Formats: sequence, C-alpha cells, structure tokens
Amino acid sequence: MAGLTYEKAQNVLQAALRKADEIGVPSSVAVVDEGRELLAFARQTGALLASVEISIGKAYTACSMQMDTGTLAEMTAPGQPLAGLETSHRRPLVAFAGGQPLWIGDEIAGAVGVAGGLVEQDDQVATAAAAGLPQV
Repeated sequence: MAGLTYEKAQNVLQAALRKADEIGVPSSVAVVDEGRELLAFARQTGALLASVEISIGKAYTACSMQMDTGTLAEMTAPGQPLAGLETSHRRPLVAFAGGQPLWIGDEIAGAVGVAGGLVEQDDQVATAAAAGLPQV
C-alpha cells in the first residue's frame, strides 16, 4: 500500500486551508508522514507566529499516539491515566485539540496538526484536513 505522498499531503493541506478560510481563522497547518517528519506546511497570513511550532507539535503527537490530540488531552488531564505524558518524551507532545492522525485504510500514514484559533476551531480545521486525504 502506498503511504502518504507529497501529493496526498497537499490535498490534506489544501482542505485545511479551505476550512480555515471558511471559518475565518488564519492558521498554520503541518502534515507529517508516518515517520513523523514534516512533509507539507503552510502558515496563512495573520496566523500567530507561535502557531508554526504548535501545529508541527500537534501533527507529531497525533502520529506518535495514533489518536487525535483532543482525545489525548482528556487522557492526560490531572488525575487521568496518562497525566504527565506530554512531558515524558524527548520531543514534547502537544495534548490539546487540533491534531488528527491520517489513515490510509487501517494503516497510519501520518498526521495533520493545526494551530491558530481556539482549540475547537483548530480541531474543526484538522478534521476537515483529515477528510481531504485521498484513500487511493
């Protein structure tokens, strides 16, 4: 099975940028491959400078944990089973919404991370981005 190609990553990126425009939230969007390496990135005009690193961190985290970062946020809250996980890794994990794993069939292909708005907005953009991944 073919993994996440540059062309497929561009589909994900463009779906994210369309959604960010639609909801009026300038965003940074990062797409990583299954090895968690950056494959595609865009920072829209007006997106916060901090959103660059945060979006990459969300994508890295979603791929590493093979789950959306919003779900991970719930699991890492104080008193929850994975509390403190975000600081247990050499490269910090980002445990708040806006990161979505990318699946091709039942195989992890990479992930997308979005930052620039409220976490709910970042999650909306990331969800739209993941839906833009071609399955063939």
